[in-house]
Amino acid sequence: MLRTIVLAVALLTTAAAASATDASVCGQLQDLDAAYLRWEAARRSRVDPANHEMSCRSYNANFVEAVMVRQAASVCRSGIELQRTLELLDSEINALNDLIATHCSG
Repeated sequence: MLRTIVLAVALLTTAAAASATDASVCGQLQDLDAAYLRWEAARRSRVDPANHEMSCRSYNANFVEAVMVRQAASVCRSGIELQRTLELLDSEINALNDLIATHCSG
């Protein structure tokens, strides 16, 4: 779990530096509805003991994507839209982090 937190902080730091110089970060928000569907599918999927590592990689990839999209939202949105988007993204990030902690730690 510590590794996941360190990864999130590193990604946020990197994304913050990149967003200051690259407005294309906002393009990540165009497919937000599709991303929510992917994250929901990842949360609902069961960890197959035969493919445990693959399931954990999927959880990690979805977690990283959610963190990156959150960073883009914090730069590209404002006001009530920003607050609602961040609440939804934080919920997704927490759910994915819980999956990683529950099924992939150790």
